[in-house]
Amino acid sequence: MYELVLLAREADVETVSDALMELEALSVSVEDADADTEAEHALFGEPGMPAPREGWDRSTLRALFQTEPEATEAATLLLAQDWAEDVHVVAIQAVEAQDWVRLTQSQFAPVEITPAFWIVPSWHQPPAQASRHIRLDPGLAFGTGTHPTTRMCLRWIAREAEAGRGAWARVLDYGCGSGILAIGAALHGATAIDAVDIDPAAVESTRANAEANGVTLHAGLPELAQGQYPLVLANILATPLKLLAPLLAGHVEAGGHLVLAGILQRQEQELKDAYASWCSLEVSDSEDGWILMTARVGAAA
Repeated sequence: MYELVLLAREADVETVSDALMELEALSVSVEDADADTEAEHALFGEPGMPAPREGWDRSTLRALFQTEPEATEAATLLLAQDWAEDVHVVAIQAVEAQDWVRLTQSQFAPVEITPAFWIVPSWHQPPAQASRHIRLDPGLAFGTGTHPTTRMCLRWIAREAEAGRGAWARVLDYGCGSGILAIGAALHGATAIDAVDIDPAAVESTRANAEANGVTLHAGLPELAQGQYPLVLANILATPLKLLAPLLAGHVEAGGHLVLAGILQRQEQELKDAYASWCSLEVSDSEDGWILMTARVGAAA
């Protein structure tokens, strides 16, 4: 494996990245060329949203190729373009062979939700203290238990069940992603679970993960959700949660629970205002700048 390292201006990053992929690079990454110096400039964006900029003022692009001739040819063709006058080759260098599967797996350990409830990748054994666990490997669909919003939702489910309030007759997981919240509810006694998402890949992921965990649920596109539920879960982001307020609140039966995540602490009041016509949202949990908001709809808490 060989790495072509380039230096480019921010204005050229997207064009160079696209060109490298057209030249059959196996992967392309972009880094701050001034990282670890006084000129370093952090790029921050809203979680789940596009980055505010394509790159840094001086960006380092690293493209992987199978062979050295392929990397050299890509560099030659790239620099021959009339728009590439400010693009410079830093290096073409061999990359040490790695067991990428083992390296990736080493980054994902079992995740504790409560002392008795864990998320466990397939290459690990459940901890001895885990009386319940979800088998889930990192994949394309959102929700592997590594993000605070997922952990908080699952923690809420587990704590409600431990308090004897977990036998929900119907559950709606809206924006199910990997299906992890629906599976967590099923493992804690819920029945008649509908898991919906606008992404067909997420629906398929949810079905596969449910089968792998031995739970029964119905997964489909949003029109699958019909009627009202004692528990409605939605771990999305603040903006769609606000837009979906009438729909989500309308799916909660009188006295039922609404559980919302994907919300930053600074967005608390926005969500309270958006749902005020149906319920009084309160912060039930917080972690790493994210909050979990819950409410009883149509009944006193």
